[in-house]
Amino acid sequence: MTGDTRPLYQRIADDLRASILAGELEPGTKLPSENVLKDRYGTTRVTVGKGLALLKAEGLVISSQGKGALVRPRPNVQMLTTGANYRERRNTGVSNFNAEAVAQGLKPEQRILSVERVPAPPEVASRLGLPGDTPVIARRRAFYVNDQPMQLVDGYYSAELFGGTAVEDVRRIRGGVSALIEDPDGPVGERITQFVEDLDIRMPTPAEASDLAIPPGVPLARVLRTAHTSSGVAVEVLDSRVPCDRHVFRYVIDIP
Repeated sequence: MTGDTRPLYQRIADDLRASILAGELEPGTKLPSENVLKDRYGTTRVTVGKGLALLKAEGLVISSQGKGALVRPRPNVQMLTTGANYRERRNTGVSNFNAEAVAQGLKPEQRILSVERVPAPPEVASRLGLPGDTPVIARRRAFYVNDQPMQLVDGYYSAELFGGTAVEDVRRIRGGVSALIEDPDGPVGERITQFVEDLDIRMPTPAEASDLAIPPGVPLARVLRTAHTSSGVAVEVLDSRVPCDRHVFRYVIDIP
C-alpha cells in the first residue's frame, strides 16, 4: 500500500469489500478477528474497528454476539414476473411469491397482520380512481422466507366494491384476492389484464428497518402495483416494501 494516501481504515474496508463483492468471502463467512487484522495491516484495533464500521454502514457486514463480524447472509428470492407464469400460478391457487420461493428450495410464509377499513391514502385513491378519503379495505401482510422477514405488503380495495366479501376476513384467500376478482360470481367478475408498477428506492423508516430487520446502509424498494381488469377498472393497489439486499426482480415484457 506504499504511496496510497487514503486513511488506513478506509484501505482496510476497501480490501475487505473487494473480497466480499468478488465472492472470496461468501455470505455468512466469519471475517478475521480484529487482532488478526491489526497484525495484518500493522495498525491498532481502533483503526480496524473504523474500517469494519464502514462495511456495517454499507450493509455488507453484521456483528453477531459471540461470533464477531460476519459477511451479511443474503437469502435472495428472484421474483420472475410474466403474464404466463402469473396465470399458471393463479390457476393452482398458489401465490407467485410462494411459488417462486418454493421453486428455489426456500420455505415461504405469509402472515396477515391486520384487516381494517381506512380512509384511502391519496396515492391509493388516485390509482383506484376514488375521491380522497373514500373508505377502502386495507389488508396488511408480512412475507417471510426461512423465517426471515422479506416484504411488508399492504393491499387496498374499494370498500363499496369489496365490503362484506372475503377481502374483509382476517384469513388467507385461496389464490389471493385476484382469484376473488376473477370469480364469475364474485364482486367484480372480470379478468385481470394489466399490472402497472411504480418503483421508488429510498432509505427505510425506523419502523420499516425494525420490522424487516434491515441493517444500516441498506435501502428499501417500495413498489406500488395497480391491477386493472379487462374493462380498464383499477381494482387493487399493493404497496410493497422490500429490502434491497434480499430480492432480485426480473420483469419479462413481451412487445407485440
